[in-house]
Amino acid sequence: MELTQFNALPDAEAIEVVSVWARVPSWAEAVSDERPFASVDELEATATRLADRWRRPELDAALAHHPRIGERPRGEGAEATASRREQSAMTDAAASVTEQIAAGNADYEARFGRVFLIRAAGRTPDEILVELQRRLDNTAEAEVDEALDQLRQIAMLRLRAAIEPDPLTGE
Repeated sequence: MELTQFNALPDAEAIEVVSVWARVPSWAEAVSDERPFASVDELEATATRLADRWRRPELDAALAHHPRIGERPRGEGAEATASRREQSAMTDAAASVTEQIAAGNADYEARFGRVFLIRAAGRTPDEILVELQRRLDNTAEAEVDEALDQLRQIAMLRLRAAIEPDPLTGE
């Protein structure tokens, strides 16, 4: 979708588009309310600024809709499509790595009470496993901070994948 199209969407549709980037309702509404944007960079800067306000409630809201790393995302919507694309490296993971990630997911959920979140795009299954094992040693507070950072990274990658510059202006 071009930026000019995003800017022109009715509010409810714009909120749904932004919700695919991160399902944080108050954030999606706030990003939508800031329209129109002059450039994709301005949109990303605004989305980042607003995402910097996220805390644990926003993380919990987003993770209620997020698949476990290593599990095939279900559904056919834009969110499931984005998750499948981001986790595509997991399809080539060795069985032992997949098993270790599944066990690590269970340990993480028992320790922190939510699914493990990591920006999978650009990472190998082995790198994901190393990060999962490292983050199991985090304090609860440190892990909220890391998970929020990962959520912001995912949201900005999805934003960039969804919104293209206007071909007339290049912005």
